[in-house]
Amino acid sequence: MKIDLTDTTASKINKGLVKARRAIGTPAVGMVLTLVVVTDEENAYDALKAANDASREHPSRTLVVIKRVSRSPRDRTQSRLDAEVRVGTDAGSGETVVLRLYGEVSDHAQSVVLPLLLPDAPVVVWWSVDAPRDPANDPLGALSQRRVTDSYAAEKPVDELRSRAESYEPGDTDLAWARITPWRSMLAAALDQVSSEIVSVEVAGEESNPSVELLAMWLADRLHVHVRRAVSAGPGLTQVRLETTGGPITLHRSDGAMATLALPGQPDRAVALKRRETSELLAEELRRLDPDDTYASALRFGVDRLGGIQSAAERAEAAAGQPVPALPVRAVPEAAPASAPAAASGSGSASASGPASAGQGDADRPTPAKMPPVKKQEG
Repeated sequence: MKIDLTDTTASKINKGLVKARRAIGTPAVGMVLTLVVVTDEENAYDALKAANDASREHPSRTLVVIKRVSRSPRDRTQSRLDAEVRVGTDAGSGETVVLRLYGEVSDHAQSVVLPLLLPDAPVVVWWSVDAPRDPANDPLGALSQRRVTDSYAAEKPVDELRSRAESYEPGDTDLAWARITPWRSMLAAALDQVSSEIVSVEVAGEESNPSVELLAMWLADRLHVHVRRAVSAGPGLTQVRLETTGGPITLHRSDGAMATLALPGQPDRAVALKRRETSELLAEELRRLDPDDTYASALRFGVDRLGGIQSAAERAEAAAGQPVPALPVRAVPEAAPASAPAAASGSGSASASGPASAGQGDADRPTPAKMPPVKKQEG
């Protein structure tokens, strides 16, 4: 059921919600959170579809905030709020309110959203595009316990990751981080099966894909080894290669669906590693509302501390003994560590909560003290 409200108020929207629930025979409210989706008109359909699909796992009240651009100076001084109330099959497993803000009211979206929040329920804000530089201090972000951005949707994803690291507050997260959850799980399980020491790592993927950068930073942060970032044609992440004293461990995916895991002394095996829809990523982020310390630690490691970029063609030329042009190498520590303990001991696993245990060459490894400070949540 849909109810259109033109030039309305928050009070009338709440009355419209009650009326719609009674009309379809479900007056009881059984939602677990409020999801605020901030988007634009161009991306509203995709964002709303993803939110509705995610609500089937997390029944919620979804508030879609669309700030309409006024064409003339006169229109910009005239405030107006239009709303579309959806319940039942048109709103997934919860209820949806699409808010279109015109004029000066678009600068005060929090005053429109606040009366529509579910009482005594968590609030999650998701910016599908054009996330603010500091989500925690954004007027809408200040209302929430969890703030979800997507650096993949930014014009310059790597610069976006730097901004996220500078402004990080507990509760911030990124859909680019959720995209690598299956990769992190697979690599952690693979490392638990070997006892060799890890010497170095290479992560390959699309050049402008922030998930590739985040996976490389996570591995560098957890294993304390030199991690090199390589470029491939994609789609997305294509390969992770871990050089160990017992032989290489590779996880290779060329088609975006199935991957091949190769471990020293074991036959290759095919594993499912499908690229997931936005709704699945959003549903994953809604499963936990506490701060993600692992994401924070990987993010603050810093993109600039990864190894340089090298394409597949350049690697092939190097293997054939041909001269390779100088690479645009990013700033890295002066000396890369020789090795790091593997997952079999428990302390060097990619899933471990802390860095690898100390060993020879630890003085040359990047330490948490060299990382940019992370802001603490105020009391």
